[in-house]
Amino acid sequence: MTCIQTLHWRLETCGWVCVQMVLTPLEVRVNYSSWPVIVTPYNLPQWMCMKKPYMFLTVIVPGRSNPKHNIDLYLQPLIQELNMLWEEGIYTFDVSRKENFQLRAALMWTINDFPAYLMLSGWSTAGRYACPYCMDDSQAFYLTHSKKMCWFDCHRRFLDRSHPYRRNRINFRSGVVEKRDPPVIRTGHELLDELDQFGFLRVYEEDAPEHNKEVSKYSAGWKKKSVCWDLPYWKTNIIRHNLDVMHIEKNVFDNIFNTLLCVPSKTKDHIKGRHDLRELGIRSELHPIGTSIPKASYTLNEQQIRALLQWLKSIRFPDGYVSNMARNIDMAKHQLFGMKSHDCHVFMQRFIPIAFRELLPVKIGEALTELSLYFRSLTTTKLCVEDLRKMEVDIPVIICKLETIFPPTFFDSMEHLAIHLAYEARIAGPVQYRWMYPFER
Repeated sequence: MTCIQTLHWRLETCGWVCVQMVLTPLEVRVNYSSWPVIVTPYNLPQWMCMKKPYMFLTVIVPGRSNPKHNIDLYLQPLIQELNMLWEEGIYTFDVSRKENFQLRAALMWTINDFPAYLMLSGWSTAGRYACPYCMDDSQAFYLTHSKKMCWFDCHRRFLDRSHPYRRNRINFRSGVVEKRDPPVIRTGHELLDELDQFGFLRVYEEDAPEHNKEVSKYSAGWKKKSVCWDLPYWKTNIIRHNLDVMHIEKNVFDNIFNTLLCVPSKTKDHIKGRHDLRELGIRSELHPIGTSIPKASYTLNEQQIRALLQWLKSIRFPDGYVSNMARNIDMAKHQLFGMKSHDCHVFMQRFIPIAFRELLPVKIGEALTELSLYFRSLTTTKLCVEDLRKMEVDIPVIICKLETIFPPTFFDSMEHLAIHLAYEARIAGPVQYRWMYPFER
């Protein structure tokens, strides 16, 4: 899902007012989708901002399939109006003050799930260069047996120079000492210069699709030049496209829960992943023996799974806090199904430190608890810069701890993106104004 946010602020001297605009797809059927563009005021009190009465439908993009790169064609009128509101503004009446003022507007950033990141930014969200912060300085690599891109051992570079994990040759890629620094975050000016250097065209320019397809073969992760670059101030924005905490948290939770419970077809621990372990030369005790795989310390047995599900079934929640998880429990198959994003959010932040405390070894329980507390701290209504800087230091350590526990197949781009969330919160503020919950509701 995709949401575009615009921030308009009201100052006594120039009369700026804040609104937010949302673009989000509504799947009607398998072969049809609808993409409404919604505008919401941003200069409202916390108890009013991002609420349904203040979301105004402005555009609908219908079609039988995802608009993909062509979304820029539908956004052209919007960008033109934003340019007009930035340069000239519009004469508007203020009901509260009973006076007229010149309203101006600016697009501050976009909010979108990760697949939609490509549609709005032009940077690919698949493959080795999926991370929009690491970009072509990514350390992701391909697993030959699992046949997927892996982000295992891509996080030691974010650690302090003196951290012992950097010199660990056993638990990470065999024999590798990490000496690299974290990737440098590029400015908007640098990205725009890079796009112009490659020669990308905007999708509405003549022969743009064929031209961009040819240029993208030599441009790492770039696929197009976004229409947002038509805004004169876009290159000066520190954050242009937000990573959606809601979807990242849900995907991380799904990977953890399905792996711990060995859910068939969803677990990240399987025979192909164990063969990849052998190829990487790590954790010999988990290497496959013929067609069977030794039981790992991070997986629960049937008795433990049954106890966990029975415990979940017995829990009673306050009205409106979370859905009734007892309905999502399948005791016969020993798994949870139909978990909504908010259910995963509550489980990740509130239940993980409790649920697995007595079921898993202390080392694994502590690592999962630290990850749970990280997401809980990230989604608080009040954030302190000092706390966020500490979280930026802590999250690489937490992910490295998980890398010493789970197999490489566990680490896809979602686990990696968690490392950048604290930085975005430090720059852009509370995630409650930058995620998809209000619009999915």
